[in-house]
Amino acid sequence: MHWSSLAALAPLVAPTEALLRFGCSQLVVQRLDPLVNPGLNPSPHLHQIIGGFSEDFSNYWTAVLYFRHRNGSYHRVPQIGNLGFEGTNGGMTVYYMQDGLANYQQTSKVTAFKPGFRMLIGDAAYRSKAEAARFRQITYTCLQTPATRFPETMNFPTKPCPAGIMANVRFPTCWDGKNLDTPDHMSHTAYPESGTFESGGPCPDSHPVRVPQLMFETVYNTSQFNDQSMWPDAGQPFVWSQGDTTGYGSHGDYVFGWKGDALQRAMDSPCYVNCPTLKTQSVSAMNKCSVPDSVGEPIDGWLDELPGNPSGMKL
Repeated sequence: MHWSSLAALAPLVAPTEALLRFGCSQLVVQRLDPLVNPGLNPSPHLHQIIGGFSEDFSNYWTAVLYFRHRNGSYHRVPQIGNLGFEGTNGGMTVYYMQDGLANYQQTSKVTAFKPGFRMLIGDAAYRSKAEAARFRQITYTCLQTPATRFPETMNFPTKPCPAGIMANVRFPTCWDGKNLDTPDHMSHTAYPESGTFESGGPCPDSHPVRVPQLMFETVYNTSQFNDQSMWPDAGQPFVWSQGDTTGYGSHGDYVFGWKGDALQRAMDSPCYVNCPTLKTQSVSAMNKCSVPDSVGEPIDGWLDELPGNPSGMKL
């Protein structure tokens, strides 16, 4: 993991917030899904997987974004380092919010995830706003500059974004305190019963344990696709790797892997982006970490169909 500088982050986060923020480069992009389809090679659709850095050996993954040309062909949209993490090999930015009131003084506490903990948020099959409303904080930001953070939308942006598209995934922040996982990888977690984690919303009685707010930010460099003469006649041109052209099927997966009590120690410390209790890793060292491709199929260049052709969408 690599921590961003406070100077780079200053426009994004108020100095009263307690959080960890680090960039992770990409380990692999292939059709594997260790949570939903363990042992299946290949899995139904493509994912980008990051993780395995310093004291954090967790795995984090999301679907992969493609551009669909008006002629029906597909091209993977390149990922770029977030503000403060320039130079990383794709990947994404991971946040662990420590305080439910977004308070540097940490007047409320969180319990770190436990060994064996897993969770999934979002549904790859969702295609409507009504469905996606179940997940309150899975959104997109049409970046006017790398520092843009608002407004957020639940659907894909419908016009060219000068600095790219940021996909935001915020996980539930309340745990039942018993189950490390459930068959749907969701039922053991919940959002606050009102408000949000940041506003200090209370956890429901069924899920009384407040855990960190885990958040992913993935920045897609859409600049080479901003020429609208390449866009389909109807609608916007971007599609998730599971065949979703709406954006409502965005989802994220997490498998806990922190060493020892490193995460709890960090959550108990007054961290603001950088955390004195944790080790760091340089971008160059992080970029050297990768996983061999075990599927062996084309995912780049202009393709006639999405890898695995998950929704029967062909040229």
